[in-house]
Amino acid sequence: MVSPAFEFREGRLVELLRLLRPFPGRLNFAARLALISALTTLVVEIYQTPEPALTVYVVFFLNKPDRGTSIIVNAALLIVFSLTLTSVLLLAIFVVDQPVWRVASIAAISFGLLFLASASKLRPIGGTVALIIGYALDLLGSVHGGEIATRALLYAWLFVGIPAAVSICVNLLLAPPPRLFAEQALARRLRLAAAMLHSPNEDIRREFTEGLREGNGELEKWLKFALVEKSAAPEHIEALRQAAKSSFELLALTDVMDRDPDAAFPAPLRERLSSTLGAMAQIFENGAYPVDISFEGLCDGEPLLPPRAAEVLVRVTQTLSLFASIDSNAQTSGSTTPHRESTKKAGGLFLPDAFTNSEHAHYALKTTAAAMFCYILYLLLDWPAIHTCFITCYIVSLGTTGETVEKLTLRILGCLAGAAAGIAAIVYLIPSVTSIGALLVIVFLGALASAWIAAGSPRISYAGFQIAFAFFLSVIQGSGPSFDMTIARDRVIGILLGNVVVFVIFTNVWPVSVGKRVDLAMAMLLRRLSDLLMEASRPMRCSKGSEAQELLAGIERDLDLAQYEPPSIRPAQSWLRIRRRAADEVGSLFGPLFLTGYKDPPLAEELKNRLSRLAHSLDNPMEPSTSAHQGIIGPNEVPKANLELAHLPFHDAIVGHLDNLEDALGLKCESNQKMGYSPT
Repeated sequence: MVSPAFEFREGRLVELLRLLRPFPGRLNFAARLALISALTTLVVEIYQTPEPALTVYVVFFLNKPDRGTSIIVNAALLIVFSLTLTSVLLLAIFVVDQPVWRVASIAAISFGLLFLASASKLRPIGGTVALIIGYALDLLGSVHGGEIATRALLYAWLFVGIPAAVSICVNLLLAPPPRLFAEQALARRLRLAAAMLHSPNEDIRREFTEGLREGNGELEKWLKFALVEKSAAPEHIEALRQAAKSSFELLALTDVMDRDPDAAFPAPLRERLSSTLGAMAQIFENGAYPVDISFEGLCDGEPLLPPRAAEVLVRVTQTLSLFASIDSNAQTSGSTTPHRESTKKAGGLFLPDAFTNSEHAHYALKTTAAAMFCYILYLLLDWPAIHTCFITCYIVSLGTTGETVEKLTLRILGCLAGAAAGIAAIVYLIPSVTSIGALLVIVFLGALASAWIAAGSPRISYAGFQIAFAFFLSVIQGSGPSFDMTIARDRVIGILLGNVVVFVIFTNVWPVSVGKRVDLAMAMLLRRLSDLLMEASRPMRCSKGSEAQELLAGIERDLDLAQYEPPSIRPAQSWLRIRRRAADEVGSLFGPLFLTGYKDPPLAEELKNRLSRLAHSLDNPMEPSTSAHQGIIGPNEVPKANLELAHLPFHDAIVGHLDNLEDALGLKCESNQKMGYSPT
């Protein structure tokens, strides 16, 4: 039994080292966060504003890797924070001198804003605003006199005002433009495709799959910001947008070649294509984009390719020839059109299930209960130094138990690491600090290490945020260097207490498993694929294909999150295996569908019906799962029309993967009972 445990730990260590590896832009972003943190520390030390550690910590929430997003986030949060404090000032007139009403108002406002954070489009800021109002009312309750209260609110505004002002200045001077991030992402895609063609291995395949699952959403956002800030000419932005679609196609085609031996190129052709993609990536890395790409297919004397490989070669050649060309119809048929249409259809502030899904109210109640328990606890104990437990409840709570426990685990580990680093700095470094410059160096180094982790994958970024929080609370204690380890101890105790309270409540009161949304997301993904089948427009196919890959990434992420859930609410392992198999089959099905589905309308219509039936069966898990009820066509029941069209190169591959998908989702219904899906 010892050997498997060792191998497990070794695998986790290898995975951690992989997540900590550098990538383009990571050091730049981490160093910029560290610089802004140090400059913010300088300002708060000069003006001696209260809660300097929290002020510096806000820097991590206000900044993004690119310039455009960072400035917009800073300006937006500054406006939201100003409006929030205005609301606090009006509310404080009635409740500041009444402890009972103050506590009741904090709870009521917390519930209302957290409900909005779960059930509306205010999700990104609802929890933060609830935290600000609750903490501000708590601070006002501890002061006496209108003038002092007003001054306290003005200082509270500086919690965001100072780091926002410093962040805007630094980002304007040093942050890279969003266009540069788009070019780096395109170069990375081409490098990954070239590596897959040249010498694929497990690590390359993992990175390649991650790149494919990202889709074009982030790229489109960067290009949109580049257009807004006018860091590039509109025609160049349009060319990069076309390059994003083309690079996504190349990833999909490379994935098909890797999964299907009959679609793979012979070694000489793979090497030529890999060399071409590497040269294109170099052009992006040099700050330009490739045009007029010439790629030689088969050379004289080389044998003809099998039908599937020949089909892939045709698409590769077409994609390269149009790689960064400006499409005159892009304005009307580009990838942004479906998003605009869906936005108009959705409309309104609230989500469709805002007032019918009880999970929104449950989330607000659980988070509010955790926060108010911590608030009342440190009031009764007269231990205000552990007020960080109140703040932590809002930071770590998320909609599902798996997400909450994952975030909580990362924050506990980050808290311990940050507290250890902070205490070590107090013991070994702070006693020798004789100037503000030395303190800024310590803050810079601590922020740099924290930001390096925070700038990485979402799987570890929360730990980076918590390391920074615990480190700043330990090192930045007042208007100068401090040696008081009691303050650091109490604040860390508060963080750990908040984490424990959230864990206990979220795993025992109305626990929500991520498994509940896997089938809904899978059904949505299958409908995206069915839409993809009937779409002949190349830009629209790229847009829908990108959305499908992003949905598949979310499903795979949720299946991983299920491992964080307690056994009492975690789906059965058989259920998880079935969903993982289904996700793998969808990943294998995507490439052939994306490549050839629309070329044969009768086949596309039949495949669309089968996908729609599967999606319906996932939307209605309580219905009987027999193929007769669901209308699923089994592997031996393919209509005659399909058999007559079997000359299409990928026909057998598409039907085979779809048969496997139907088998995974249609023949294992007994495992649904663990999730409450008992067939009638």
